[in-house]
Parts: sequence; C-alpha cells; structure tokens
Amino acid sequence: MPNENIQRLPAYLKQFIVDQHYEKYTAVDHAVWRYIMRLNYQFLKDTAHESYLKGLVATGISIERIPKVEEMNTILSKIGWGAVCVDGFIPPAAFMEFQAYKVLVIAADMRHIDHIEYTPAPDIVHEAAGHAPIIVDPAYAEYLRLFGEIGSKALSSKRDYDLYEAVRKLSILKENPNATDEDIKVAEQKLEHISNNMGKTSEMARLRNLHWWTVEYGLIDTLDQPQIYGAGLLSSIGESATCLTSAVEKINYSIDTANYDFDITKQQPHLFVTSGFSHLIQVLNEFADTMAFRKGGCSSVQAAIDSKALSTCQLDSGLQISGVFSKMIQSEDKQLIYISTTGPTLLAENNKVLIGHGKSAHQDGFGTPIGALASSTLNLHTAKLDELKANQIEVGKACTLNFESGVKVEGKLQYIRQNSFGKNLLMSFTDCTVRYAEQVLFLPEWGIFDMAIGNEVVSVFSGAADKSEFEEIIPVSQTNTVSHNYSDQKYIRMFQELRDFRGNNSEHKLEELVQKVNSKYPDEWLLLLELYELAVETNNNISDQIHSDLLKLSTNKKELNNLIKNGLSLFR
Repeated sequence: MPNENIQRLPAYLKQFIVDQHYEKYTAVDHAVWRYIMRLNYQFLKDTAHESYLKGLVATGISIERIPKVEEMNTILSKIGWGAVCVDGFIPPAAFMEFQAYKVLVIAADMRHIDHIEYTPAPDIVHEAAGHAPIIVDPAYAEYLRLFGEIGSKALSSKRDYDLYEAVRKLSILKENPNATDEDIKVAEQKLEHISNNMGKTSEMARLRNLHWWTVEYGLIDTLDQPQIYGAGLLSSIGESATCLTSAVEKINYSIDTANYDFDITKQQPHLFVTSGFSHLIQVLNEFADTMAFRKGGCSSVQAAIDSKALSTCQLDSGLQISGVFSKMIQSEDKQLIYISTTGPTLLAENNKVLIGHGKSAHQDGFGTPIGALASSTLNLHTAKLDELKANQIEVGKACTLNFESGVKVEGKLQYIRQNSFGKNLLMSFTDCTVRYAEQVLFLPEWGIFDMAIGNEVVSVFSGAADKSEFEEIIPVSQTNTVSHNYSDQKYIRMFQELRDFRGNNSEHKLEELVQKVNSKYPDEWLLLLELYELAVETNNNISDQIHSDLLKLSTNKKELNNLIKNGLSLFR
C-alpha cells in the first residue's frame, strides 16, 4: 500500500528521492553493518533512551542485514511516518520540509570498512539505525515534525547554501577511499574559509545548531547520568562509547544552544542534555518566537532583504507576497510603510497563488504601501463596497488614497480582489502614480499598479507561499556521492562464504575457511573476527588460534586495536 506521507510530497521535494539499489550492497557491507549493530546493541541497551531498543524492533531493523528502505517505509506508515532514500546530504530547507511531511530521509550509502567507527557522511547506519528507532516515541516524533515545520520557514542566506555544499563535498571526499590527501585538504580549506566568513548568523544557521545538538547529538535525562538519543551518537560505535565519559563536557540544553556552532567532520567536545522530549518542544517553540515568521514587522522584512533569497511577507489581511525582497521604507517613527521585491513575484492567500497573480504576472518585481489610511476609520481589508463608495473609492473611477505614513496612491480603480469571505485583498489601478515625500514609487507608464491591502506585515518566512510556482528554490546539488567499490571480488566472496556458513555450519568447512583466510587475508580483522565468532558458536578448538591471531594483529596494527578489542568483547 502506498505511503500517504510520501504521496503528499510536492514535486520539488520528490526530486531528491533516489533508488536504494539494495542489490549493490556486498557481503562486506552487510558484515560492516552487522559488526556495528551488534556492538551498538551491546552498549546502547544500557546507555540509550528506552525508546531506542523498542524502536529497533518496531521499525523492523535487523542486526543481521542492512535494512530495505521500502520495508522500513511500510512499517513506519503504521505510526504515521514514511521513509525515502536520498543522495547524501540534502539542503537544510529540503531536509526540514521532509520532516514537516513526516518523512524520514535516508542516505542509503554504506560506510567503508576503513571508516567503520565514524563517518562524516550520512549513511544507512546513521539514518536507519540512528534516526528511525526513536521516532516510535510519540513526543519525539512530534518534535521532529514540528522542527521540520518551523525549520522550513527559517530565513537563510546564500552563504548558508555555500556552507552546505562545502560540507557535502568534504564529507563525500572523506568517505571516498580513492580521494587524495590534497583533495581533502583543499575541501577543508574551502569549508574553513566559508565558515569564517558567514557574516550575520541567519535563522537557519541557528536552527541548524539546535537540530545538531538534539536530533543528531542529543543526550537526555540528567547531567550526571545522561542517556543517548541523538542519531549521530546512536550510529557511531566510537563516539557513543566516549560521549558519556568526563572527556566530553555536558551542558544543560536551552535556547542558548542555538549559539553553539559545530564541526561535522570531528568528534564533539561538548554535548547538551535535555530533561525530556517535551522540553525539546518547549525550547523549540521558545526559539520560534524569535523567528521572523512569528514576529513579523520591520526587523523581519529586513532579515528577508539581507537573505537575498526568495521569501514571503504575509500581511494582516492574509495576503502573501513571495519574491526576493530588496527594499523597505520606514517612517520617521520606524513604522513599515512600503515594501518591494526584485524579479518574479507571486501573490497568494493560504499558500495558494491568486489566479492571475503568479510569478509570470509580476516578473519585474512588486511594490506596495503598508498601513492604514489617514484621517479615516475605514479598514480597507474589511470595508464593504458601499463603505468604500462612501469614501470616494469606487471601481471604474479615479480616486486618491492617502495613507497615514504619507504615501499617496492616485489612479483609476480597475477592480478589487476579494477572498472567499468577502474580505478585500488587492486593489488594481490604471493610470496610477504612487509617491512618498520626494520619492516616486510608481508611474502610469509602468502599467497596472496592484496594491496589496494590509496594515502590517505579521509574518516573514523562507521560500514561496505557493511553492509549486517556484520549484527551483531548492536546487539539487551537482556534487554527487561516490559509492565505494571493493575491487577484490575474492575478498567479497570470502565474506559471503562466512555469511552462508552461519546457516549451514560444519567443523570441516570452518577449518577450511580458516585456512583460506590465513593464506589470503591474514590481516583482515573483520574476517578473522567472524571466523572467531563461528568457532566459538560451534565449540571448535580452532577458536584459540584465531583469538591469538586477532590479538597479534591488534598489537601490530594500533589503528585496529579498538575495533578488535570491541569485537572480542561480544563473546565474553
């Protein structure tokens, strides 16, 4: 049965969805998954939030094999969520909006064996085994949905997108075994340069911090005895073990957390502890109250202008203006009296474009006065036609509108656009001149002047009100992830033989496998570890030899010490 959440996704989000290509996972990939999940289960059963283990079962995530996203999607639909595959990091605005639609995005790549403890790139361990299980907790699921809803309205800047692209490129290079040190160095330098020259911190940047320190790297309960719930910790066998030690500073989670930046390529020096999932929602709403979409007013319009990105200003009449805002005029007492955009602009109500006022109708921008009429109790939004006529405002006739701000609109009223409740949203004039003091804001030769009706801007948010008119606002990155390939097919087949052996073991076959590994891959620790597991399970005396080989390998190769030690701990 199709997942309703995914069916509801608009086209500009569906463009990020890719196929999982499950058949491309090798036996090595499944062995890496199995190793990580077994260690995580052993450690996290005592240190993760109680929802985690319940969620692994509820979402159908197996320890033995990489999950199929299609199967996860079916299971998640039972709790009102969905799951889709995407190609690595996607833009923050798109990521947030997927969450608002209650759809979990899953980067389906599998980390390389050389990056088994931690990868800076999103992979299916992080996405499926990290994010999905906690969603079964209703309070946390609501936090994710609300975060997506609020995050999709956050104003951002071009520098935010540049930063996203730089992080994406670096994470791809660091996970690519074929990347050169020079390639990585150049990408790191570019990321550092962008990070150090971000300018004024945007709403999206601060909100991204909150997301990182909760959804990705959050701890819950008390400072003295925190538990893990953040997906980045749940999916990192290295960091999940160290994050609860005194080496990592623990800080009480609050709205101030939005001011703490992070480095996605390194382990975190501090973490934030929330008292509960309901506290996350409380802090999120507290932060949202500072955002332009809830505040409105001059400061919010200025934030939209500073962003130089497609934004929407909503008036108290309900009319929405979507475009790249370039100018606003304030009165001497700092009241907003005029706003304008540059380039294609649409007018909408309730996030639906007004017929005849899509971006093609306002290709060169849009401007309108904001505020009340002078010396009048007439409210243009609620006034009936006879009330307007009594004030010399009549369709088909010339009229003059004098605003309290000093803006004057003179022209022939062509028509009045009303909503379904009979409220006035828009007045259109021909032969129109608009002035403010010595400024000429519109001239008759420019065509029809469409004047938005509204006394104030009550909300400003990112993107278009009707996004179907601006599908290109969330571009897909041109930097593609690189799927790693294990070039040695015999190496892959060796893992497959071990995998097949579990369901059909024999003492003779095990000893044959040990000989194969010792002769061809004596330094491959995960092969040896899987052989040791099989020997222990079958009470085969050869386990002592394999154990000795593993200890020798961990001594000779210090970088493998923790991996081997942790693996052997599974069989105590």
